[in-house]
This record gives sequence, C-alpha cells and structure tokens, in this order.
Amino acid sequence: MARFTPEELEAARDRVVPDVVAEGLHVLFCGINPGLMTAATGHHFARPGNRFWPVLHRSGFTPRLLKPSEQQELLSYGLGITNVVARPSARADELGAEEYREGGRLLAAKVARLRPRWLAVVGVTAYRAAFDDRKARVGPQSRTIRDTRVWVLPNPSGLNAHWTIQTMAEEFGRLRDAAGA
Repeated sequence: MARFTPEELEAARDRVVPDVVAEGLHVLFCGINPGLMTAATGHHFARPGNRFWPVLHRSGFTPRLLKPSEQQELLSYGLGITNVVARPSARADELGAEEYREGGRLLAAKVARLRPRWLAVVGVTAYRAAFDDRKARVGPQSRTIRDTRVWVLPNPSGLNAHWTIQTMAEEFGRLRDAAGA
C-alpha cells in the first residue's frame, strides 16, 4: 500500500476515479463517493480498514481476496464498481443533498445504459439521499431502473460499527444468491 502525505491526499480531491464497468454485469456495486485514498490511488475502496474487498470475498463473489489494485479483475466475475457521487472527499458527510440527488440521476442513466442485472448501493443513507427514499432499508428494493433490480447493502467503511465483516458478508451473500453471480 502506497503511503501519501497529507498534501498528496488533499490534492487527490481534484482527481476523477474511473468506473470499473461493462455492459450486462451481474452486479454493479455503487459506493457513496471516492475517499481521498481511493482518489490518490485510482482504486476503489482503497482505504486500509475499508471492508469492501474482504466482504466481497467472504460472501463468495470472488474466489480469492482481491487487492484494490486488482479491481479490473472484477469484470471477469461479472461485477463492477461506480459511485453515487464522483467528487472525492475525506468523509461522505462533506457531500451536499443536491450532490446526492444529481448523483442519483446520473447513476440511473448509467444503469439504464449498462443494464446490469443488479445495482448494489453500499450505504443505505446514500441510497436514501440519492433516490429520495427515506424509508429504504438494507436489502432488495422495490425500485427498478429499467430491468435492473436494486439492492441496498451496508456501508463497508470501518466507521460503520453496526455491521461486522461476518454480518456484511451474509448480506452480500444474499445478493450473490439472488444475482446468480
């Protein structure tokens, strides 16, 4: 894992983190927005302590634990990654309500174009804000985007103490089973 100075991380706020996407994926995972470590490295969920990659493996989506730098390998498993909001920040609470709403509109257009079987938004708060669905809970949603079903997953950030790696892996596994991935 590369080490970055505080100045280098701050400069990462201006970077764009490319999506890992293709048409017709089994599951398109959608983070809230890139953190500064993700922006600095160009790899999704790159911050040490983020549990996305261990949970993805434990839930059976990947046959081995991938490193963030191996994110392109997800495509070979029918998986991809994007974000609700493209702008990097140190914390998700730096994002405004309009950024979430605009991100939701852009995400819906992206999903309509790419046609994954499932959109999996990691973070119920982000999903609620992006899609104006205050009652959403973790799990499958009634909303669809064209033929794409939507599932809300727990946020894998190490700051989310309500979910353990094991309980997150169980929820991710429920999606894996539903997606046939």
